[in-house]
This record gives sequence, structure tokens and C-alpha cells, in this order.
Amino acid sequence: VQLVESGGGLVQPGGSLKLSCAASGFTFSNYAMSWYRQAPGKERESVARIGSVGGSTNYAASVKGRFTISRDNTKNTVYLQMNSLKPEDTAVYYCNTYWWGNNYWGQGTQVTVSS
Repeated sequence: VQLVESGGGLVQPGGSLKLSCAASGFTFSNYAMSWYRQAPGKERESVARIGSVGGSTNYAASVKGRFTISRDNTKNTVYLQMNSLKPEDTAVYYCNTYWWGNNYWGQGTQVTVSS
């Protein structure tokens, strides 16, 4: 299993970014995918999750209404569209899947929200 995130960067408050996570090594369309984040000195927290079938979604309260998770099963890719970004969204963002009893993580992509 390999998960490779991209799309992070520096953005001003109120701005937008779209993260991508390219997956390989498993049947992507059969598994739920998630985004997590970890800010300096804090624990890793769940941000958003999208189901395999039907694409049902769940969001952390702190990002609901601002972030949108989506997936393209033809490209084995999951996305996180982040709008109205706030300084408190600054963190390393990780892609995740749970496959055959194990959690798999990407290397992470840094998102910094600052003026």
C-alpha cells in the first residue's frame, strides 16, 4: 500500500487549497479513505472520511462547511478541498486507509495558513 499526498503550501487566511492523495497497492474503490492532520505539539486528529460505496462523508466539527472530501475511483485518488482557511488549520495533513487490519499513512503534506 502506498499513499502519496500533494497540494500543500502557504496560504493566507480566507484562502483555499486542494490536497490530493494518490493511492496504490490495493483495490482503492473498495475502501474508505480519510484525511487526518497534526499540528505542532498536538495529537493527530481526524479531519474527514469518505466511504467506499456511495461516497458517504463525515467531517470534524472544526472543518464542517469549509472542507470537502471527494474521491475519483478511476484515478485512485482522494481529495480534500479546503476553503475559508484559518491559521488554526495549519498542520501536516495525512492521507489514511485501513486495510486488512492495518492503518496506512502517507508521508504528509504541510499546510500553513498565515498572513
